[in-house]
Amino acid sequence: MEYMQQSETGISIQVSLSGYSFKVSGPEGVSRSGWLPSGQLFTTPEFQRRYSNVEISLFTPKVALVPESFFNAQTAREALEDVCRLKENDLVEYARVPKFGAVMVYSNSIGESLSDTISNTVFNTAGERAKVLPELWFMLKDLALCPDYNKILCSWIDGHLYLVIAQGSSLLLTNVYTAADFTTAEYFIFLALKRLQLNPEVSTICFRTPLEYDQEMSLYRYFKSVEVL
Repeated sequence: MEYMQQSETGISIQVSLSGYSFKVSGPEGVSRSGWLPSGQLFTTPEFQRRYSNVEISLFTPKVALVPESFFNAQTAREALEDVCRLKENDLVEYARVPKFGAVMVYSNSIGESLSDTISNTVFNTAGERAKVLPELWFMLKDLALCPDYNKILCSWIDGHLYLVIAQGSSLLLTNVYTAADFTTAEYFIFLALKRLQLNPEVSTICFRTPLEYDQEMSLYRYFKSVEVL
């Protein structure tokens, strides 16, 4: 497996309670790691170099999207508590999503330290650490990579389905569902599409998390195409 010079490559790292995966992109294409246990962190050679761009996403279900016009930094915690249960010492942060005129309020306090360790290990070419942001923030960023007018983007890991749906540039849904298995994840996907009156048979469904062969084949029974971004 060959990679480009560090100045020409980017790395996108996803972190969950069960481990991590990464994707290295360069002029010659994309290389994916698949899902790896946290114990392999310090023996991952791709983490020992620098990249022109570093992205680190954390699968936190503690997230809410607030319209910019309604957002108030002083009440960010209250806005997040409206959609999820927070512990007293959970740190609440926010990141703007200007493309959709919104602000993402979130907490990375989910009982892990792997994301911070990776952030302090993998640097960009300027020697700067990447900020750890929610998976949903990167999903909104990557919606433009979905090929169809109906844009359906998912991630599924650790019993949670992260789902973003848009039509063209209009965002229709951003949500996190508790889905202990992939069948339940599919149920929530189809429920959302039905409520939005979108036809899966003419749509491509995209995932940011790796798919097993049987999961991909199951999706092909209902969708025009299945892609892993």
